[in-house]
Amino acid sequence: VRKNIVVSGGTGSGKTSLLNALSNYLPSDERIITIEDSLELKLQQKHLVRMEARPPNAEGKGEVSIRTLVKNSLRMRPDRIVIGECRGGEALDMLQAMNTGHDGSLTTVHANSPKDTVSRLETLTLMAGMDLPLTAIRNQICSAINIIVQTARFSDGSRKISSISEISGVDQRGEPVLNEIFTFKQESVDKRTGKVIGKHLVVGRPSFMEEFAQKGISISEEIFKSC
Repeated sequence: VRKNIVVSGGTGSGKTSLLNALSNYLPSDERIITIEDSLELKLQQKHLVRMEARPPNAEGKGEVSIRTLVKNSLRMRPDRIVIGECRGGEALDMLQAMNTGHDGSLTTVHANSPKDTVSRLETLTLMAGMDLPLTAIRNQICSAINIIVQTARFSDGSRKISSISEISGVDQRGEPVLNEIFTFKQESVDKRTGKVIGKHLVVGRPSFMEEFAQKGISISEEIFKSC
């Protein structure tokens, strides 16, 4: 089952490290294109094309932006596109790619919560310079992105996944509907070491469990029994 995933979090919260870890689970027989500002991802798949943005030279010429690379990658027959980080108008091109047959794509975004991630993507999409109504942008985001994985850096310096949420669509007011599936609950802090103590809790059930079953992927329903 190929789901589009956005890894969000603040600076230093481990977004790129988590993206690297997730990329290890991508099938080796698929054509994957990575697009980054600086080459940080370390994918090991056979059919891999790595693209790196280039800043302008001293004369202000020769720039190759992330957005240009995303547009060109769509002509290279990718099965999945992995963007190191969306921080500008390339968010619109990424959403369009996710909506047009490149399921299972991955990217990261600076945001402090899953709800902020949607708002951040709206802002980045508007930076593309297209005069799109907010309703159309939200529908595009909710249609393209399936999972938001939130990372956080805690007081002891540890980096954890603080939330995994599914975007279920939009409500009658046009607001995105977020279904949180897992969350990290901090219970206390060890007085001697300062280490954060807590655990991950199941707080929701994903809507694509039946889709997993149809594809022969076995996941125990016991995990979500309390939801």
